[in-house]
Amino acid sequence: MSAPERIPPRGVTTAELLAEGELTVRGRIREASNAVLLCDVSYEGREASCVYKPVAGERPLWDFPDGTLAQREVAAYEVSEATGWGLVPTTVLRDGPYGRGMCQLWIEPPGDEPGDGHDDGSADGDDGEGIGEGIDGGAGLLALVDAEEPGEGWKAVGLAEVGEGRTALLVHADDERLRRLAVLDAVINNADRKGGHLLPTSGGRLYGIDHGVTFNAENKLRTLLWGWAGEKLTAEAVEALEGLRDALGGPLGVRLGELITEAELDATRARVAGLLASGRHPEPSGEWPAIPWPPV
Repeated sequence: MSAPERIPPRGVTTAELLAEGELTVRGRIREASNAVLLCDVSYEGREASCVYKPVAGERPLWDFPDGTLAQREVAAYEVSEATGWGLVPTTVLRDGPYGRGMCQLWIEPPGDEPGDGHDDGSADGDDGEGIGEGIDGGAGLLALVDAEEPGEGWKAVGLAEVGEGRTALLVHADDERLRRLAVLDAVINNADRKGGHLLPTSGGRLYGIDHGVTFNAENKLRTLLWGWAGEKLTAEAVEALEGLRDALGGPLGVRLGELITEAELDATRARVAGLLASGRHPEPSGEWPAIPWPPV
């Protein structure tokens, strides 16, 4: 995590720092499809790095109402917090130098400096036995394998064309942190879980970012984390989903009602109920491209 000593250790919470602090824009994150600004935020003598995405900088999408991506980012954070897994960096809605938008704590991958870009995660060229090629932006958790089956400790996603008529097996790590994220994505109906959206930290935590295209009322789950498709949910996941079901009938439901539409909130409740009823990770529906490509 970026400069943990700069995050207020007492008195002021991270959410308060992001919501109330003074934003100073340092630059724009390269290669982002919408306006994504790297900022410093300071409040009562304390500061941190953060990402600010103004609504005014959102690119219109045919399947999501204009001006709602920032709210969906905050909604994803609220659901993540309700699971107890803390998979999404602290995210708030606030006014900023370019109008209202979302503000999210900057998560710095090991070895990177603030400003290198959220989308520039790292992966070694060789990720272990049986792994042929790591995927840039996959945080070392995704790879392409020149084999028919994944190696030990990896889960198969599907075959991918890699040029000149060649195909390779796309795999992701059999990692409990990714498995939790796969459950979260199923709940929030994430339409764009790519490798560049996976951010590990030097402390061993894993965060997911870029949740603007979530919570659609129609099934749009599109992810690189299909390795557990059809498998039984863990006891931990079932417990988290039961907690979400209850929370969606209370304060969490009220909060999400301020961020997404009533139809989208009903669909979220239905997805949680469906996961609990099946007791299994979802499988691709065939109604929507299941895998984002390119995967970064």
